[in-house]
Amino acid sequence: MFSVSKISMFLSGKELFADLSFMIREKDRIGLVGKNGAGKSTLLKIIAGAQAPTTGTIDISGEKRVGYLPQEMNWEYDKTVFGETMEVFKEVLELEQEVKDINVQFIERTDYESDSYSALIERLNEIHAKLGTMESEKMESKIEKVLKGLGFSRDEFEKPLAEFSGGWQMRVELAKILLTEPDLLLLDEPTNHLDIESILWLEEYFQAYPGAIVMVSHDRRFLDNITNRTVEIVFGKIYDYKAAYTKYLELRQERYDTQIATYKNQQKHIDQQERFITRFKAKASKSKQVQSKIKMLEKIDRIELDEFDESSIQFHFPPAPRSGAVVVEAESVNKHYEDKHVLKNMNFKMQRGDRVAFVGKNGMGKTTLVKLITGEEKCTGELTIGHNVAQGYYAQVQEKTLSKDATVLETLEAEATGDWTKTNKLRGLLGAFLFREADIDKKVKVLSGGEKSRLALARLLLFENNLIILDEPTNHLDMRAKDVLKQALQNFDGTLIVVSHDRDFLTDLTTKTFEFTPTGVKEHLGDISEFLDKYKLDHFREFEQTPKAEKKAPESKKQPETRGEGKVAYADKKVQEKEQRRLRSDLRKCEQKIEKLELELAAMENKMSDPSFYDGENEASKKLFFEHAEIQKNLDLKMQEWEVLTEKIEN
Repeated sequence: MFSVSKISMFLSGKELFADLSFMIREKDRIGLVGKNGAGKSTLLKIIAGAQAPTTGTIDISGEKRVGYLPQEMNWEYDKTVFGETMEVFKEVLELEQEVKDINVQFIERTDYESDSYSALIERLNEIHAKLGTMESEKMESKIEKVLKGLGFSRDEFEKPLAEFSGGWQMRVELAKILLTEPDLLLLDEPTNHLDIESILWLEEYFQAYPGAIVMVSHDRRFLDNITNRTVEIVFGKIYDYKAAYTKYLELRQERYDTQIATYKNQQKHIDQQERFITRFKAKASKSKQVQSKIKMLEKIDRIELDEFDESSIQFHFPPAPRSGAVVVEAESVNKHYEDKHVLKNMNFKMQRGDRVAFVGKNGMGKTTLVKLITGEEKCTGELTIGHNVAQGYYAQVQEKTLSKDATVLETLEAEATGDWTKTNKLRGLLGAFLFREADIDKKVKVLSGGEKSRLALARLLLFENNLIILDEPTNHLDMRAKDVLKQALQNFDGTLIVVSHDRDFLTDLTTKTFEFTPTGVKEHLGDISEFLDKYKLDHFREFEQTPKAEKKAPESKKQPETRGEGKVAYADKKVQEKEQRRLRSDLRKCEQKIEKLELELAAMENKMSDPSFYDGENEASKKLFFEHAEIQKNLDLKMQEWEVLTEKIEN
């Protein structure tokens, strides 16, 4: 359907990628992955026709239509949310206006027998037939469905779009693209400005979408739930896997392991032949064999190992100084902007060591509460920060916290204290966040979104904080950087607040969820997976109670349960659901421990496979044997625990 043929791109004299070729077929769901700067967004622009490649072509069969959502836009709007979205049906609106004009002529004209009057009737029939194929009568309901799915409430439809933030304007652009139903959707980070509810809706929409989709996303779970193909760009080449993201990682490792094994075997064979040639090349009696082996080596198709870019940021947070038992406490907290009440009568208490996720629709007050805690905004009521609390804050928009005219190095120098005032230490810190020597003198204003995010994270490490607040920290980070950040936060021994819509990032990171809703903030125990299980269950119950889903119960021989019995059954069900969530949480933790123990065993066995390991009476070798046995014992116990938990869940 769409063919990418030998595409090459050079930017500022530097090769971004070369000779990329692949096909996009009908109903393909392709995740385009690679490190920041690999060229993913550029490739999407080229396929969309928004940028010309240095060499190569994009071939589109027939009259196929392409819809493209860029990562960033700067457009001016003068219509309402609904009016701007209605623009995609411009042809329908023009045809409907033409129908009105023709009807006016029918009223005014009396030349019923003329050719022009007959032509007018024919034109009216053509328009009605065309409007029928366009399903114009469903136009407004389609718009309403998509806008609501993307998070707009009905009372926001008639508000001027110019009053909304860039993230909400991006949602309108996405709505317009979805409503045109192009044959190929090209999406660059479509979930960056969406909340969890909208992401769940979009997943369902894409799973039933009739056309092909190519997307760039750093949301692992979103990719896993939608894509059936993964195209990786690395070092200017592409690798195409017929699998979603998590399975692609496994296939890539298997492929590389096979390559390594084959490469080693080939090298062993080549070494043997070369030793023979070196040993006997001076002997006349062996000259024929030597020449035969030389020709054979020249004909060998040498195996080249695939290149994998494994570079990633590396860091951990400094130890957290001890704070008071209560870190943040709110009593009757209210916050409003002019006539809009954002937070109403909030009451909560965050204890030392709490790990809290803020989730909910955009505009419900998540970032506002963060600003109240950091002191950027004032409120009514009592919001108290606990004793000896030292805050580290990562803002959603880095432009507000980073000086755009300062260089990368100057940004850290401005806040460095103690040992960090040594330039070589700051350079080392920047190196850990992938800033090369040539990058440290760049001004902040020329950095990419990912580079600004890495710089803001590096700045957090200059201080010993015991409360870290992160507002959408994963928006511009690639997969590996997100994994490293998550690991560092899991090892952080202070209190944590995370505003995020990334379900994979939040899983096993937080222990409490604050759900921001139009009626207030609800507190849920457990991590994001437990919250989402409950959220989906609650929404299913709401659906069951809608008039459409209600059915008249057939006559039943079973005696109707009493009101008391109904309460008992409901209470039992709630207890079972709570126990099920606890068991699943225990199972996840058990599986993580098993994985960790298996990795430790593999590392030990790798050392033990080295022949030199057994040389002489080595105390380190004896110690390793005992450690190996102990870990194996722990692994066996964990496997038994896993079996018990699995059986309980199944029962």
